[in-house]
Amino acid sequence: MSDNRTVKLAVVAAAVLWGTAGTAGLLVAGVDPVSLAAARLVIGGLVLAVATGPAIRSLPRKGLLLPAAVAVAAYQLCFFASVDRTGVAIGTVVAIGSGPVFTGLLSWLFDRVPPTRRWAGATAVAITGCAALIGGGGEARLDGILLALLGGLLYAFYAVTAARMIGAGAPSDAVMGAMFGGAGIVMLPVLLWTGTAWLADPRGLLTALYLGCATTALAYILYGRGLRTTPVATAATLALAEPAVAALLGVVVLSERLTPTSVAGLVLLGASLAVVALPERRRGRRSGAPAIESSA
Repeated sequence: MSDNRTVKLAVVAAAVLWGTAGTAGLLVAGVDPVSLAAARLVIGGLVLAVATGPAIRSLPRKGLLLPAAVAVAAYQLCFFASVDRTGVAIGTVVAIGSGPVFTGLLSWLFDRVPPTRRWAGATAVAITGCAALIGGGGEARLDGILLALLGGLLYAFYAVTAARMIGAGAPSDAVMGAMFGGAGIVMLPVLLWTGTAWLADPRGLLTALYLGCATTALAYILYGRGLRTTPVATAATLALAEPAVAALLGVVVLSERLTPTSVAGLVLLGASLAVVALPERRRGRRSGAPAIESSA
């Protein structure tokens, strides 16, 4: 049980690192957020690929690894396109909130193990908490919502693909290195197209290095290690700690104020994540892949 809690803490630690990305990004003013995201993925992917290079060669050449790498890059583009069309609040809630739902559904489809009612209930409460925490704002445009949903589906696809490969015995670090190294190659033209002049500024370069090394490379190493024994649907729900960390950093670092609705959302989110993190009676597994909810 202690080992199970440790790997779940690895997922939460990854979410904490992801939650610092927004505050870190504010250190550079006037930079295209797409360029910032592209630099983050290019640097993080390079670091992961170099760090795990020898192990990557042991991975199978066939399968869904290449499509998963493309999905990592496409998620970034869908997310920012959604935010551009329907606003930060709506785009973030739909993209982040739909991710665990799609993850549970894809896991159910691939592994034939339905999610538990506790996971489904806690995830629904967590998504409600995210919506309340982030608050209103933005215009609910259909194209923006559809792009955010596509982003959530892409996230679920690469998370489930990684979990299945790790569950089949592939080293988690190598899987993450291959996926994000490939995604970094895909995003390199985007970075060059959006401009790299801001990287010549020391603050811009340090910010990009932090986003790439900490919030991408280190975070996904932790996330991959969590997926070794944590069901991917559980991990996706635990990753909803990201907006909570971002909100708390906004209060502490940026002197932002939380509305009563946001505070209520934070409480709901925290309670639901605690429920998901608690151990549950184990079920049987199929074909060596992580079960949807064997120990949540």
